[in-house]
Amino acid sequence: MSKMINTRKGLDIRLLGGADKVISDLPLSSTVSLSPIDFHGLTPKMLVKEGQNVNVGDVVFCDKYNNVIKFVTPASGKVLSIVRGEKRRILEVLIETSEEQSHPSPKSFDLSTLSGDDIKQVMLDSGLWPFIKQRPLAVIADPKNQPKSIFISAFDSSPLAPDFDFSMQGQTEDFQIGINALAKLTDGDVNLTISSSTPSTSFFNNVKGVKKHKIKGKHPAGNVGTQIHHIDPINKGDFIWTVNAQDVAIIGRFFQKGFFDAKKVIALAGSEVKSPRYYRLLMCSNLSKMLEGNIEEENSRIISGNALTGDKKKVDAYLGFYHNQVTVLPEGDNYKFFLTKGWLGPGFGAFSNSRLYPTFLMPNKKYRLDTNTNGEQRAFVVTGELEKVFPFDILPMHLIKAAITKDIDGMENLGIYEVAPEDFALCEFVCTTKINIQEKIREGLDLIQKECM
Repeated sequence: MSKMINTRKGLDIRLLGGADKVISDLPLSSTVSLSPIDFHGLTPKMLVKEGQNVNVGDVVFCDKYNNVIKFVTPASGKVLSIVRGEKRRILEVLIETSEEQSHPSPKSFDLSTLSGDDIKQVMLDSGLWPFIKQRPLAVIADPKNQPKSIFISAFDSSPLAPDFDFSMQGQTEDFQIGINALAKLTDGDVNLTISSSTPSTSFFNNVKGVKKHKIKGKHPAGNVGTQIHHIDPINKGDFIWTVNAQDVAIIGRFFQKGFFDAKKVIALAGSEVKSPRYYRLLMCSNLSKMLEGNIEEENSRIISGNALTGDKKKVDAYLGFYHNQVTVLPEGDNYKFFLTKGWLGPGFGAFSNSRLYPTFLMPNKKYRLDTNTNGEQRAFVVTGELEKVFPFDILPMHLIKAAITKDIDGMENLGIYEVAPEDFALCEFVCTTKINIQEKIREGLDLIQKECM
């Protein structure tokens, strides 16, 4: 083991409704959605028209300003609709799936004979490239850049997160082939980070061709940003590529089978789910077959992703491109009587990072939390709350203020190149000011991209 990391800062938000370790197969969704919104900063150039027939792996659109980056359909069928919003912005491309799924003739690959440039070209042509994201900026990696290393986190520490060791059963060979392919894209290390609590029987312990690390601590220990900061920090001019563990398996499956096979196992979790469990389905599938009749309360919030960083969805919406879980929580749009459940209530069912409520005496208690912010936006003042949950050697309060005020020099000096919005999700959760901190950090990163890169 290369390195053992122990993070002392962070916070585990213990929610009710963890997914039972049972996998159910869902039938093919009648429609799938490929949404440019899932890829921050992307301006799509459409390469198909409504009514056009497509096969699995056919290119649907590309990046208008970097057309080598292509986005492909995970299912065959007919382009049902190109949904547009304000100023004709493309929101999603809906594809009506066919009963018989068809794909081009499988290709044959021998990784031992392919160079890094060959693998890069294959991934660009086949639509695998969007699985690779880069730091800084937390956007799809620019293939022209050379990464100093690649990071893969083999565990997730966010609330109700899926257990990758369970969800990736049967994908051991796919994962290893994916690692072998990614290793040729960098002259540096491929870093695989596992939790200190990962069992010795886990297949992640036997993966070859990687530099393994163990990390111990509360959330966000599972965030790849935390791992990069403690293992291989980013300086200005550096690039590090990151890939989600399940996406590594999809990449490996392509090089093994010769065609795009984007099945995933996702966790359906949350206190409002009647039967929380794992489901095997096609990425970008419609969520209705999973959710209808499986939600306790009608007034619930459906989130593609985790409760801290995911996207709000409707019952008939679609799974996000990068998401491995769906979370359902109480909406929290009702008023609370201040003497019982409000700010003067005893707080026996309330969660707090401080010792404000008596529940701090029950360290293993799980909570049914809603999405209510419990207050309006307030002045952004120094409280010391953010530093307790932010495991970077960075001053979070100062960096956020620099982002809000568009202070480019301040952001660069305070470490903007190392962070992504998800790294500040806990700061947003504990902050009493109710400011959308992740949104402010994203705006700061966009400014840095425009002015400094």
